[in-house]
Amino acid sequence: MRQRWTSIATIAAALFAINVIARLISHFGYPDNDTAENRISIIMFAVIGIVLAVLTYLRSQRLPAAQWLPDLAAAAVAGMLLTILIGPFASGDYPFSSGAGNFFSQIWLYSGFAIVGTLLGYWVATMLGRDYRSKSLKAFSQARAAKPRRVVRR
Repeated sequence: MRQRWTSIATIAAALFAINVIARLISHFGYPDNDTAENRISIIMFAVIGIVLAVLTYLRSQRLPAAQWLPDLAAAAVAGMLLTILIGPFASGDYPFSSGAGNFFSQIWLYSGFAIVGTLLGYWVATMLGRDYRSKSLKAFSQARAAKPRRVVRR
């Protein structure tokens, strides 16, 4: 159980670190340039989606979805909360300094990229037959094919 929470916290911290790096690049590299800040934030959300896609692909190979999906969802929600509530302090702002529209826009963008990234990772694993369920079905069919058919006597 402790390892499970450690994994969730590690993923959330990594997602938050991506946000902090993007905010620092935006703050120091492109001060007062809204276009660059918007591009950097879209790149940040894309990187978060890619990280979640890779994690989903790797975890879906070893565990059934009922085990890895809640952990990944909890980590993504924790990373999102850290990003929108604590992240602005890294660049010298406050969570609502740009207004409620920007705040909720970050929530929608983060949620969208996280969901799409997770779905893509799982779909790729399923498409390649590498997910846990596909492997289990393949092992079952091979085991059934290996046993000789029983003859029924009448």
